[in-house]
Amino acid sequence: MTVAAGRDRAWAAVTRPELLRQWFGWDYDELDVEIQHIFVNEATLQAPEQMGWADGSSLAVTGDDTRATVRVAREGRQAGDPDRYDAIEEGWRSFLVQLRYYLDERPAGRRRTLYLTGTTTGRRALKAAGGDGTPVGRRVAWRVDADGHLVVIAGQEPLDSLETGPVELTVSTYGLDDSAFDLVRKRWTERWCRVARDTRVTTADTPAP
Repeated sequence: MTVAAGRDRAWAAVTRPELLRQWFGWDYDELDVEIQHIFVNEATLQAPEQMGWADGSSLAVTGDDTRATVRVAREGRQAGDPDRYDAIEEGWRSFLVQLRYYLDERPAGRRRTLYLTGTTTGRRALKAAGGDGTPVGRRVAWRVDADGHLVVIAGQEPLDSLETGPVELTVSTYGLDDSAFDLVRKRWTERWCRVARDTRVTTADTPAP
């Protein structure tokens, strides 16, 4: 993922917990613990601006003072099975979109997220998100809504499939007070409930199980 930020700024964003919280994952009670575990306790510095994990995964930042590329690599995909769903791989696709938005747009204020899950088709989820979005692989797409919030849609089935399956939608907001965030939550929850069964909405004050 290429970002409009210098190499040093991009590296800080993937190593400093207070900056990781501005783009990684979504709000829930254990997010800070997860960030500390993944990026501090378990990560090993492999080279300048490259970290790795025991499972063979790695993250590297390259570039110059104005642009950088953040690359995540994972081992283990079976040859000849390119369509096999991999939750960690697809999660990284979503998170790198969120990282790019944070670095490119430089939004002001604390990030607050709305994380919606349910069962639907990718096409219905994209419609709920307001359009087709920009694809990142076959199972992840993103768009910026009319209010400037980043919306990332991710499904276990390809988003262009008519098959029903688990789908998640993450809305990233920045700098909103409680009243403004409540309006975002209400609007997106109503929209999501119209297209998804088994809807679950998670925010900082409604933690995931």
